[in-house]
Amino acid sequence: MISNTLKQKISSETSLTKEDALQLLSKNTDMIELLTLTYPLRTKYFEKAVRIHILNNSQNGYCPEDCHYCVQAKDSKVPIEKYTKKDEDQILKEAENAYKKGAYRYCMVFSGRGPSKKRVEFLSGVIKRIKDNFPIEVCLSPGLISKEDAKLLADAGLDRYNHNLNTSESHYEKICTTHTFKDRLDTLSNVNANNIDICSGMIVGMGESDEDIVDVAIKLRDVNVKSIPINFYLHMDGNKLGKLPKVSAEKCCKIVALFRAIHPTAEIRLAAGREHYLGELQSMALMAANSLFMNGYLNIKGSDIYDTIGMIETAGFTVDADVDLYTLKASAKTMDALTQFNSTQLELKSKEELIPV
Repeated sequence: MISNTLKQKISSETSLTKEDALQLLSKNTDMIELLTLTYPLRTKYFEKAVRIHILNNSQNGYCPEDCHYCVQAKDSKVPIEKYTKKDEDQILKEAENAYKKGAYRYCMVFSGRGPSKKRVEFLSGVIKRIKDNFPIEVCLSPGLISKEDAKLLADAGLDRYNHNLNTSESHYEKICTTHTFKDRLDTLSNVNANNIDICSGMIVGMGESDEDIVDVAIKLRDVNVKSIPINFYLHMDGNKLGKLPKVSAEKCCKIVALFRAIHPTAEIRLAAGREHYLGELQSMALMAANSLFMNGYLNIKGSDIYDTIGMIETAGFTVDADVDLYTLKASAKTMDALTQFNSTQLELKSKEELIPV
């Protein structure tokens, strides 16, 4: 049961303490009660709209970092297709494709520690072309960045910069050794200094404790994050982190609701692995989350546009987009371009690997 005092704090949008947040994740907290409590916050700021985001893996592999969860890490043995950055015209075409699919925001992801000055100049040109041609928000995820380079991206019209904290400071050395938690915080500070909206979240299921989850949620509040993707660890043979016990769908829903309670006005997104962890509870998670990724997650396939929009509408929510999604949905199953957005995406080996333990 959630105490009346804590209920009042959540409904009045009073900042929660670490102890408050840990109570929400406890076994004694009922998932439905918690989602029902956070639902008014979600509808207050986003009504029943769900924003769709599409990722474009603009560079794959060749990364010098050792993030243990990532199939693109230098020590990963996962057999992915590797390629250096796509050219400007190809990225622009894929931005157009994302817009026609109904994406609210187009997200470009580049592997590597961080962009060189030459890469920043290239990205600035691409961002400007996208913004000049399509009414779509642009998000960029190229790694660690300086304050000076962040300014160049801001001047080009970048709407949002993604750089996830991934886990807590105390847990960080267990998932990466080639850069630090502070390196990531410094990047968020450099982006924030240039008035670019920050997108930063975490990966659930990497052996973290409830305290680690709460620490990430509170740290993101401290740095004024506008958008929070909640990813779920997807193991593939060859990942350095290895196979770990899967967090239950019920617990995942409680985590999503926790982030809404701590971040009432933020865009909270069901990101990588939502299908495999939340399963049939995805629609319930939308009582707290107001956006999601569609078409897959860099190197792993996700649900297609037809299934995603169907899930959103069946649950009584609406899609936030400027295109006619109903006509698009009706024809989506016959449109190869919609069901196979990124040729590098791999199928999970087996659903048996995703059974909760």
